[in-house]
Amino acid sequence: MENKKTILIGVSDVFFYTKIRDALRPQGFSLERIRKQEEVIPKASTLQPLAVILNMNDDNLNATQALQALKGDNRLKHLPVLAFANHEEVDTWRKAKELGINKIVSRNEFSARTLALLEEVTRQAEAS
Repeated sequence: MENKKTILIGVSDVFFYTKIRDALRPQGFSLERIRKQEEVIPKASTLQPLAVILNMNDDNLNATQALQALKGDNRLKHLPVLAFANHEEVDTWRKAKELGINKIVSRNEFSARTLALLEEVTRQAEAS
């Protein structure tokens, strides 16, 4: 059963996780953390979330592999993925776009506009 209010969060940084939680929980979203790349497919398959948020610079989570796994799985490739990364890491941004990420923004923009960005990628996914 698809859960229209669950968001998978691939962010191990406590500061950023707290910012995401504070932006999304008051809007009725539930958050499920992904701590390792190996958790992405099982959790996405089981929970069928509304979207996935990834920190592309997370040292604990190989976000590139997580993104490859999601976009390479026919059951899950439709899931919208919102990511953030350091703006100066051009290769990370390029690779994310090549892998089919829905939207990638800088850490600052993500912090400032978390809810609006999530709404944008989920609207785009529903329209396609």
